[in-house]
Amino acid sequence: MFTVAILTLSDKGSRGEREDKSGPVIAGMLDKDLYEVVHTAILPDEKHIIESNLRSLCDAIDPVNLILTTGGTGFSPRDVTPEATISVCDRLTPGIPEAMRYESLKITPKAMLSRSAAGIRGRTLIINLPGSPKAVRENLAAILPALDHGLEMLLSSGSADCAAPEK
Repeated sequence: MFTVAILTLSDKGSRGEREDKSGPVIAGMLDKDLYEVVHTAILPDEKHIIESNLRSLCDAIDPVNLILTTGGTGFSPRDVTPEATISVCDRLTPGIPEAMRYESLKITPKAMLSRSAAGIRGRTLIINLPGSPKAVRENLAAILPALDHGLEMLLSSGSADCAAPEK
């Protein structure tokens, strides 16, 4: 079972002025036999706060395996989720946001405006999802079929293809 943190990034949500609808959508889409949501939070659109929370979840003694963020991926000056994510990652995983945009473009041309990012810090995969519940459903559905395989690879001790032959 993979552990998951869901971070909703919204100034209004963090002040209690808007109900978080996207975080619960994410939690509801995850297969309960594969994923256990162990942490949720609603944070303001502040780069240093997002970075600090991402680092904490990744660098803990028992880090979460997957962080799914929602919000802060658009063009607004306050949308800094991708920048915060990229700044804490050791390795980027561009295929994940590319797949989300590709599938979303089949639904709306506005999908090209998504600035979602994804990457790895230590043994944690971080993925930015859009802020609207509808877009969260569409984007998460596009990547869920491959996520467990990616997490298994990330958490393994190494590639069997790279193992030295026995003598």
